[in-house]
Order: sequence, then C-alpha cells, then structure tokens
Amino acid sequence: MSNQPPGTRASHEDRDRVVDALRRAAGDGRLDADELDTRLESALSARTLGELAELTADLPVPPGAKGKDVLVVEQHGGKYRREGRWSVPPRIEVRTQLCRVTFDFSDAVISSDVLRVEVDMVHGKLFFAGARDIVFDTDGLALTYSKVKLRPKNSAAADPRLRIELVGRLLHAKVVERRA
Repeated sequence: MSNQPPGTRASHEDRDRVVDALRRAAGDGRLDADELDTRLESALSARTLGELAELTADLPVPPGAKGKDVLVVEQHGGKYRREGRWSVPPRIEVRTQLCRVTFDFSDAVISSDVLRVEVDMVHGKLFFAGARDIVFDTDGLALTYSKVKLRPKNSAAADPRLRIELVGRLLHAKVVERRA
C-alpha cells in the first residue's frame, strides 16, 4: 500500500484504493459475495493503513502495480491538466462533465506499452499533447454527438512507444490529438 507505518491514519484515497482492489478480486472469482461485503464494510470503516493492508494481504498484487496503477480524473467543470514530468499509469479513468482535460506526454515517464483510458465524458474536451510515437485505438468508444480528431492508425510510427486504448462514452464531447 505505502511505505508508511501500519498505525498511520488512512485517507479516503487509501480506502478507495482498497475497495477497488477488493472489487477486482471479487470479479476475478477470488472472493465470494458475502466475503466481499464483509471486507468492503471493514475497508470503509478502517482507521489505519494496517487495517486496510490486512484486507488485501491474501490477494495477489496486479501485474505492474506499484501502488499507483490508476489515475482517476473525476471533475465537474473547469480544467484538469497533467503535464511536465509525470508517471503514466497503466490505466486512467476520466469521469467529467463540462470539463477540459489535457494529458501532455512530452516529458512523461512511460513504463507500460499500453495505456487504457476509460472515459465517461459529458460536454467536454479531452486533449492528448506531445503524443509522438503513440498509437490510438478508439474501437471501444461510444460517440453521441461527439468527435474524435486523432492521427489515423496507419500514419503512426511502426514501433510506437505507447498504445492508448480509449474506451467508454462521449456525449457532446471531443477527443483531440495536439501534435508537437
């Protein structure tokens, strides 16, 4: 979970991370419904990191997970921007309304070959900047009154450094690739 002592008070983010891990484990068939309910209740009422760690101690760590395996952008209105030197996780969840979201890969540290971006965007724009040597897969996107302006797959690099899988839904939204 983290390198903090087990007696350290847990944050909402710590609890949410454990809840997500428990739900994934149940989806994989590692926990039955009763055990999932019991552990979820314990996770939501846990006070310390040690209490949370006990709830997932007998579950495997997902491949490539080093604590921050998902970035969640959940926002109503305004702007969200990820730029500069940032570590790109294997998965990003974008749940926004009336929001402009930008992911700039110019100086990003990319440790995975595939990035799955799960979107649920209403009245917004999603920008990908500095995306040299990146291939986009939009087959999993459901568009309603929305546009996708990305470089075609066949014009991308033969050996891309990253493949971005866009899945989910766009309602009155736009996905745009900004080239360097």
